[in-house]
Amino acid sequence: MKKLAIIAVLALMLIPTASFAQASVNIGWVSEYIFRGVPQDDSSAYVGLDFEKSGFYVGTWAADVGQGSEVDLYFGYGGNISDDLSYGVGATGYFYTDDFDDTYKELNLSLGYLNFSLDAALGEYDNFSGATQDYSFLSLKVEHESCYLLVGSFGQDFDGEYVEAGYGLELGGLDLSLSIVHSSADLLGTSDNSIVFGIGKTLDAKMLGFATNN
Repeated sequence: MKKLAIIAVLALMLIPTASFAQASVNIGWVSEYIFRGVPQDDSSAYVGLDFEKSGFYVGTWAADVGQGSEVDLYFGYGGNISDDLSYGVGATGYFYTDDFDDTYKELNLSLGYLNFSLDAALGEYDNFSGATQDYSFLSLKVEHESCYLLVGSFGQDFDGEYVEAGYGLELGGLDLSLSIVHSSADLLGTSDNSIVFGIGKTLDAKMLGFATNN
């Protein structure tokens, strides 16, 4: 947790104070950290920083993965074609400490229509052996009020599918979530079902005590 706090402080220092009107910090904990159907660690804390202006965004996110930390860096642009249709394009890098995993770099594309969203990632994995693997990831998500259902699938050098269903609500100023994840045998070697509880909080510029004028 101390590592995550240091990362958040350093990231905050990179953004000019005059621009904090578009900045936000999120911090939280999950009973099990599962990413794209793959378990990373039990009882994981996380912290993130995001900055957005005129559709452009840049951010960083870090999580405790037991044997070290995961640190993500991302940037991109999102917009609306119409009231019902949205799109996004960006890039993400996933980095790890203490040899928990190696580096992932990917291009991210998204398309949303009403309460449906389609996300695609085209990535490259630099594994420990020195050989590079190419992968793709595609997910379809549908949301209704506070509930969602997501189906994700890997392709190219990676393989496997997973299904996730969840519910979220705000209670006492905190964001609470409950999700059920089913991962296929192709993804993990054996099929797995997990129930994940999460609690988090997002702080905007005013809550952080920074000036809100641009």
